[in-house]
Amino acid sequence: MEFITYEQDGYVGIVTINRERALNALNSQVLEELEATFDAIDLDTTRAVILTGAGEKSFVAGADIGEMSTLTKAEGEAFGKKGNDVFRKIETFPLPVIAAINGFALGGGCEISMSCDIRICSENAVFGQPEVGLGITPGFGGTQRLARLVGEGMAKQMIYTARNIKADEAYRIGLVNAVYPLEELLPAAKKMAVGIAANAPIAIRNCKKAINDGMQVDMDAAIVIEEKLFGDCFETEDQKAGMGNFLEKDKEKKLKVVPFQNK
Repeated sequence: MEFITYEQDGYVGIVTINRERALNALNSQVLEELEATFDAIDLDTTRAVILTGAGEKSFVAGADIGEMSTLTKAEGEAFGKKGNDVFRKIETFPLPVIAAINGFALGGGCEISMSCDIRICSENAVFGQPEVGLGITPGFGGTQRLARLVGEGMAKQMIYTARNIKADEAYRIGLVNAVYPLEELLPAAKKMAVGIAANAPIAIRNCKKAINDGMQVDMDAAIVIEEKLFGDCFETEDQKAGMGNFLEKDKEKKLKVVPFQNK
């Protein structure tokens, strides 16, 4: 891998887009390496993934304009599909993915962050969909995920005006879950990932699938999805151990209660 690094820290995988001299901009090679990296993650030894960018200035500054500038209509559509396929892989990845957004998250950078389950950012983070200023539309899911996350009106405002927003506004509109000083961002992401990894992995995977799949259908269909994934957890070692431990602790707690004696 030339532009992607992967680190395994216990049950947590850390994927870093490492094209710092280009502010971690996405070109075809970066997208291909991202896809290969996620394909290679061991689902048996990993329970949560962090996605971040190299350096202190940029998470992902966007798609590579140099590469896009000469594309034909057909090539532009194919490039959009390549990005969408990779981002959809991240979105539907069986494990939770946390975006640790360290700086610029513009265009494709904003879009890849939105394909992650949870977004946290540094105080110097800047978000935006500047594509209309370049004569194009967002092409890696921006017109779809942004509206789902922050509402149709706010998404249209951001996209139509091509105006960037800072971390505090991203938090206010619900685009990110939390804002941290830059030096605290990755430790906070790791702490969150470790907390997720401490819970039952089958249940976590089923929760992600239930939320993702349920959001695409009406409520009647969504609760059927939940019922099936709820039932799927039973008879697993996770369920037996989790409920067994709870009942054992409850039993021990009751034994420690000394009955009141009125002498």
